[in-house]
Amino acid sequence: MARCSKKAQEKIGKVMHEFKEGMLKSGKNGSGGKVTSREQAIAIGISEAKEAGLKVPPEK
Repeated sequence: MARCSKKAQEKIGKVMHEFKEGMLKSGKNGSGGKVTSREQAIAIGISEAKEAGLKVPPEK
């Protein structure tokens, strides 16, 4: 049983690709600089999926 919907998984995968390429920025409009932590990149992906209204698991 999947924890996230298929679309949410695709959204998180896209964000992880940006992280690996070094293009993912943190903060509003990228003002926080490049993301260097894998955990932070995953959190950004989940946050973007939630904003898009996709099914994601609740916080623990």
